[in-house]
Amino acid sequence: MTEEAILQGCLKNQPAAQQELYSKYSPKMLAVCYRFARNREDAEDMLQEGFIRVFTQIHQFQSKGSFEGWIRRIIVHTCINHLKKHKKFNDSVDISQAHTLQVREDSVPSIIQAKQVVECIRMLPIGYRTVLNLFAIDGYTHREIAQMLDIEESTSRSQYTRAKAMLEQILVQKKIIIRPQRQDEWVAAAHVRF
Repeated sequence: MTEEAILQGCLKNQPAAQQELYSKYSPKMLAVCYRFARNREDAEDMLQEGFIRVFTQIHQFQSKGSFEGWIRRIIVHTCINHLKKHKKFNDSVDISQAHTLQVREDSVPSIIQAKQVVECIRMLPIGYRTVLNLFAIDGYTHREIAQMLDIEESTSRSQYTRAKAMLEQILVQKKIIIRPQRQDEWVAAAHVRF
């Protein structure tokens, strides 16, 4: 089925088209949910809630931009709502170590999709992880993040800075990256395959 045929079938509530849409996009969207969730069960709950919203809101898709991008936005918002609903975003975090690290914009390597790095991101406290995902991976601005999470824009910036510092520390501890001899050089550990 073509994307247009899937879309038209879903608009008519055809189960075959809905199953096709789910089969086509659920693996990618589960990966999105997994970045926000604490465990696989939470990610699957987020995914299910997200696709329910996709199916109920599909008539709002206006064919402006990517259909997959539209689905991704719904999934991301569902993840945020899930975290808020279950009050997981407000978990307390220990930031004592993050304050002492010097942070540079290039300190998080560009290999963010690598499984090892994603697992390290999941080790971050939920607030840090959420802001890092929204800003660095999903491309939202700090203003948009602040609105989504009902926080101040400065809090979003602060959480992002602390998340990068903590992630850098985790990546170094796990030997995924090696601290450079010079400030401008970062090296992935030789034994890691991406």
